[in-house]
Amino acid sequence: QVQLVESGGGLVQAGGSLRLSCAASGRRLGNYGMGWFRQAPGKEREFVAYISRTGGSTSYADSVKGRFTISRDNAKNTVSLQMNSLKPEDTAVYYCAAVTGYATRAHEYDYWGQGTQVTVSS
Repeated sequence: QVQLVESGGGLVQAGGSLRLSCAASGRRLGNYGMGWFRQAPGKEREFVAYISRTGGSTSYADSVKGRFTISRDNAKNTVSLQMNSLKPEDTAVYYCAAVTGYATRAHEYDYWGQGTQVTVSS
């Protein structure tokens, strides 16, 4: 079992930045690919970013490409999402998740955090 806890969410003005963190316990995070997803009210959970087990490969949704950066520190068992140039449409609950392999679809992920709210005001 892997327990994931997100932090770093909050309220920010459009154009601002936030850095989300995901801390893992239970198992070494280096055994898993990690993803960030988000879910806005009334919408389905959507893929945001993925990073491979070693950090050597990343993938982003088109909507965040060039603005968000996913990274990981396996020694500290953490994954981060740096979010720059935030837009009101980025407002959502953000979740980190762990998968054995590569995946961009939520149902393929094995473990999930509880989420952290990000609100971007215009």
